[in-house]
Amino acid sequence: MSTAAKLAPPLWLLAELTYRCPLHCVFCYNPVDFAQHSDELPTEDWIRVLREGRALGAVQCGFSGGEPMLRDDLEVLVAEARQLGYYTNLLTSGVGLDEKRIAALKRAGLDHIQLSFQDSTREVNDFLSHTRTFELKQRVAELIKAHDYPMVMNVVVHRMNIDHVDRIIGMADALGAEYLELANTQYYSWAYLNRQQLLPTREQLVRAEAITNEWRSKAGQRMRIFFVVPDYFEERPKRCMNGWGAVFLTVTPDGTALPCHTARMLPGLNFPNVRESGLGEIWYESEGFNRFRGTGWMQEPCVSCPEKEIDLGGCRCQAYMLTGDANATDPVCAKSALHHRVTDAVAEAAAGVTVPATSHPLIFRGPQESIRLSLKPPMAD
Repeated sequence: MSTAAKLAPPLWLLAELTYRCPLHCVFCYNPVDFAQHSDELPTEDWIRVLREGRALGAVQCGFSGGEPMLRDDLEVLVAEARQLGYYTNLLTSGVGLDEKRIAALKRAGLDHIQLSFQDSTREVNDFLSHTRTFELKQRVAELIKAHDYPMVMNVVVHRMNIDHVDRIIGMADALGAEYLELANTQYYSWAYLNRQQLLPTREQLVRAEAITNEWRSKAGQRMRIFFVVPDYFEERPKRCMNGWGAVFLTVTPDGTALPCHTARMLPGLNFPNVRESGLGEIWYESEGFNRFRGTGWMQEPCVSCPEKEIDLGGCRCQAYMLTGDANATDPVCAKSALHHRVTDAVAEAAAGVTVPATSHPLIFRGPQESIRLSLKPPMAD
């Protein structure tokens, strides 16, 4: 039986249109070396990608970045995706989304907008993004409601704002949010660089989740609240991307195709580019997409673990960042011999142990920092 006959098609196509972004968030999931990948796909290549993805069977298309509003052809791409039959999502900071452009996106057929905030106050929001955008985001939230979109809000949660969860949820409620995702920071890319400053304590996490549950009871069906727990506080890892190369297909700004948005960091893997290969070939035949599919690649203790079909060994990027080996068991798992690298980090957070700001300040996402750090992202000790 051929590889194609055994595999289901991708369901979700994530079009990362650009790494350009006016924000400088300390937890950004874009690759640390993003400044080395500045050759963006032109409109015609993105249209071909959309068509090939739909022909494969993808039904949802997300437009993200960086900040996708910085692409002048966004409305063209949304219209093409809508005509092809995708359900379309825009993931945005709100910068650039004014009355004229939201009206154009509505005409193009955009289905869904997810708006990010960094906090419930101007001071913390603007500090974490290193920009003055809080009032802008509030205006964009009003625009989203005025144009009859569901109000979908995302806030990345970490030590610097987790104690504000009550106010964050209150702000979302006041803005008329129907959906709020409190996405506890997952420690990849820029968030990994800043982990010592961002990792909350377990007590903070428990308190924030209790407050969230109180709000769920109070809000009822008016606002659905999702609270995504960070891996570091679990005994078992999550199933990475619902399985490597199983559901999600990401195309980066320069056309590199990935099974998850952070996989580019993994050494020794050849990820194809849509400029040279079609999505069908990429999905079914490429070495990069097949490398960690299933369980055949696993080492012990995963090989003999009765739970291996549940979590599929955990996250390959997290395993690499914490162990230096992408084949290793994700150290979030309590069965990993290196699980202590996770528990030690949590213990340091609980003890308030951090490197003094003078010797290890927060690293804000930006092109110059990307160039400086691009040779080799630091590994955990």
